[in-house]
Amino acid sequence: MTESLNLLGLDNEALTQQVAEWGHKPFRAKQLLRWIHQRGVSDFAQMTDLAKDFRAQLERQCTIQLADVITKKVSSDGTRKWLFDVGNHNAIETVFIPEDDRGTLCISSQAGCAVACRFCSTGHQGFNRNLTTAEIIGQLWSARADILADQGAARLNSELNEHDRIISNVVMMGMGEPLLNYHQVVPALKLMLDDNAYGLSRRRVTVSTSGVVPMMDRLSQDCPVALAVSLHAPNDELRDQLIPLNKKYPLAELLAACNRYLEYAPRDFITFEYIMLDQINDLDKHAKELIDIAKEVRCKINLIPFNPFPESGLKRSSAERVKQFAQILMNAGVVTTVRKTRGDDIDAACGQLAGEVKDRTKISAKMQARKMIPIKEVIS
Repeated sequence: MTESLNLLGLDNEALTQQVAEWGHKPFRAKQLLRWIHQRGVSDFAQMTDLAKDFRAQLERQCTIQLADVITKKVSSDGTRKWLFDVGNHNAIETVFIPEDDRGTLCISSQAGCAVACRFCSTGHQGFNRNLTTAEIIGQLWSARADILADQGAARLNSELNEHDRIISNVVMMGMGEPLLNYHQVVPALKLMLDDNAYGLSRRRVTVSTSGVVPMMDRLSQDCPVALAVSLHAPNDELRDQLIPLNKKYPLAELLAACNRYLEYAPRDFITFEYIMLDQINDLDKHAKELIDIAKEVRCKINLIPFNPFPESGLKRSSAERVKQFAQILMNAGVVTTVRKTRGDDIDAACGQLAGEVKDRTKISAKMQARKMIPIKEVIS
């Protein structure tokens, strides 16, 4: 028996090509995109402006397959977190953060993560596999449908202007390194941007990377969206300890790639994410090194309170230290924000997404061993 084709993971180009192979006109692809992504319909029988014979063909050959929701949690601050079953004892997490002027969905790109950043709970679980485009975009499809159902909303996002949409922003900041799953992430990004699908602007879709330099260059050509870089250290010696990928793509190469990306980016700055770790990267000298980096790359620095977990062996900087650190940057004219911690009570805050991962890389064991080496001693 031929396996059904999951249409959820096909962007406009792929779906148009598939429809043409079936002998149908290109506009049928646009109709399908609207039914699936704008209207959130997964039953071909309900796609009433498609010819009956075409619907029958879709029923025979295709599916719109979504990952099952294992659990859903809602925080006291309105943050939502879903745990999705992606098979073979793996589960991924997705988070929705409602705010007065926007609703942001944080999406995962891998089951686990192979980058193994010391401060990230996802990395401590190891890595199993890349997610498919259908599994990536399915998080957006399912989250929107669930929120609409809970709110009893009569209108879909496609009928609202950009500022009124329930999900107005998408950030690829969940589990995994998006640029190490490039070929599945880019079609998902294109669906988010497509006017016949989710219709988000490039400024409202953000990819976060720990610094995969070659893929940053490719993204600038294939689908330049807003870019956030997980910096977390202002020098190579410290960043090598926090983000092992830095040994392959050190800061000089990363910053050069950021400047190349800015030539095509929808925003005129790169967001540098910087997690605040007590006595590790939060000293005055680190702030001054960040100021030097800001002179090289047009940027905004987003300071992130660390969310401790036992396996990391790290501590959160005090609120007063974060405030002082931010002031040093702002006094030097560096645009600086401090991220509000949301969803703490459901483990949905930055760095807390862990899901369930059947590690096939032995990364988790290696990271447990690294915990025993104090970073301050390594860099002293």
